[in-house]
Amino acid sequence: MTTLPSGFARARRWLRDHPLAFDATLAFCVLIAMICGSFADPGKGQGPTFGTRTPEAFSVLLMVLAASALVLRRRHPMAVLAVTGVLTATEYIFMDPPAPVVMSTVIALYTVASRTDRPTTWRVGLLTMGILTVAAMVFGSTPWYSQENLGVFAWTGMASAAGDAVRSRRAFVDAIRERAERAERTREEEARRRVAEERLRIARDLHDVVAHHIALVNVQAGVAAHVMDKRPDQAKEALAHVRDASRSALNELRVTVGLLRQSGDPEAPTEPAPGLAVLDELVDTFRNAGLPVEVAGADRGPKLPAAVDLAAYRVIQEALTNVRKHAGAGARAEVSVVRVGTTAEITVLDNGRGSAARPPGTESGGSDPAGGTGTPAGGHGLLGMRERVSALGGALTAGPRYGGGFRVHAILPIEARTGEPEPPGPAAATGERR
Repeated sequence: MTTLPSGFARARRWLRDHPLAFDATLAFCVLIAMICGSFADPGKGQGPTFGTRTPEAFSVLLMVLAASALVLRRRHPMAVLAVTGVLTATEYIFMDPPAPVVMSTVIALYTVASRTDRPTTWRVGLLTMGILTVAAMVFGSTPWYSQENLGVFAWTGMASAAGDAVRSRRAFVDAIRERAERAERTREEEARRRVAEERLRIARDLHDVVAHHIALVNVQAGVAAHVMDKRPDQAKEALAHVRDASRSALNELRVTVGLLRQSGDPEAPTEPAPGLAVLDELVDTFRNAGLPVEVAGADRGPKLPAAVDLAAYRVIQEALTNVRKHAGAGARAEVSVVRVGTTAEITVLDNGRGSAARPPGTESGGSDPAGGTGTPAGGHGLLGMRERVSALGGALTAGPRYGGGFRVHAILPIEARTGEPEPPGPAAATGERR
């Protein structure tokens, strides 16, 4: 069974969707009210009486015309106000006592005030109030201070005030709605930005893992193929290194891809992220692949924050991978990790002459006739390192060294953009010169 409130709500929605029908209904109601009011005689001394007079035909015509004009109040508010004002003034001038044609002017004035700005409301409202009040006082038979004349001033003033209040409330509601929509758009843009940053971070991690381990697998597989027939023991050793490198690659890929799982998925591996604590293991993989690497470091302070520790490890990993891929035969590398004040400096040097097939120049923009060991143009190694370091507020420089070789130098702030430093723990040995 349909309840009364729901019926009113449906009727209200229908009238809001059909404004012309609403205005026609309003005009008819105003006409009925004016005709009923025209039967009231204001009287003299004893108050108004009802049914002692009947409206003149001229007054009925003016009331019908004024009510008809209200049908167009939304489309032409100023014109409707002018028409109803003229009809009301005409009633005051020619009829005594006048019929309440002023009701239509009150509705028209409210419409103008609710659909224009405040200065326009003040100007139009004061002009309408003044003209109608003066007409009622001058041409009416009652004293100028009678309640009927003061009522004209009061009703037109209240119409202006009510229309202005409605307009202000609509503007306030629209402003709140606009702010809410803008906030929603801002949240969506922030979510898209965070997704893009996370995608870029995962891409860097995948590049670091795949580039390092696949390069080692490629080298060891080539060695195994080369010595398979003549030195099977060495081939078996190379294949064992291939197995270890591929296992490490799978483990790191599992950890990285595990970040993409949704809640309720199987639990991701809980192995800690790589850092300088396993630097010796990283260096050993390159030594087993045939790249002599020396590690020098004087850092004996507290353990670096997790983000800085991971960034330092990835920078060393990518730099050594580039040395192994591009430095050429006989190249050697040196890794240094030093804490200087509130920063950690990572340096990777090599003496490689560069591959003959690689064109001069690197991602860092440097070039050297002697070649270098940077990632070839179009790669993502140095770009990924630079983005990773910049995300922590650090700086990275990479370029050819004078006399040959390549140098990668990263400065990582220990506290900037990484939150509070972690509690001191056993310092991870970075290795001594060997």
